Amino acid sequence: MKVFLVHADDGPGTVGRLDTAAALARASGGHVTVLVNTPFQNFVAMDPFGGAYLATEAFAEAKARDAALVAQLGNRLAEADVPHDLLTAQTDALTALVQASSLADLVVAGLIDADSPRYDARPMLAGDLALASGGPVLAMPEGAGALDPNGPAIVAWNGRAEAAAALRAALPLLAGRAVTLLRIGAEVGPIPDSAAIDYCARHAVAATMQVEQDREGSTGQVIQQQALEMQAGLVVMGAFGHSRLRETLFGGVTQHLLTTAQVPLLLAH
Repeated sequence: MKVFLVHADDGPGTVGRLDTAAALARASGGHVTVLVNTPFQNFVAMDPFGGAYLATEAFAEAKARDAALVAQLGNRLAEADVPHDLLTAQTDALTALVQASSLADLVVAGLIDADSPRYDARPMLAGDLALASGGPVLAMPEGAGALDPNGPAIVAWNGRAEAAAALRAALPLLAGRAVTLLRIGAEVGPIPDSAAIDYCARHAVAATMQVEQDREGSTGQVIQQQALEMQAGLVVMGAFGHSRLRETLFGGVTQHLLTTAQVPLLLAH
């Protein structure tokens, strides 16, 4: 990984995301791109007669805040001596990130609290981005700070293609960590546990397999509990093994962790 895209906003998690990308870029001799977006449509209001108008003053204030944020983050990266560029956009966050991520190796995004008062709050943004971009997304809780490069890692393993894709994408972040492949219940996918362990070993990642009892409806809770007990610095998982619509309607592991995770998630689909 050499090219890192950071989604930046005025929330408390931006500095942690930026510092994470900067550390990864320094380690790999890479580059950081920072994206700040001001969604134009959020400042368009409808009048009682069916017309539309732009809340010009509010939009100008939002753009000024974003310009100040861009300058602040640019200064931080310059002080860290990390090659970087700074982008702004006026579309919604998902559209802007998908476009900017087309030639990025990793997107660093936030796990935003569903109750956030910010106008751009979108709790499922990281998951939607993993689906839409086709690349890996490092999703970081707002209060997590920078990624711990040495903490243990859990790979949520079920033998399916999504889990394998996440494991492959996470390899640069797994080096030097204690890695646990966590399977909950019986093997369900066509890729055996032993193949995943061998794959890690061939990349000099020492991984162990841990199997937990399958308790219906609680897979996400078990993953989160194990991550907290191990004091994990990272959870790796395939995003949306079921359809996005099905998970939205009926719940699922991805949806649960995106809305409750206290540990950074590496997502791939």
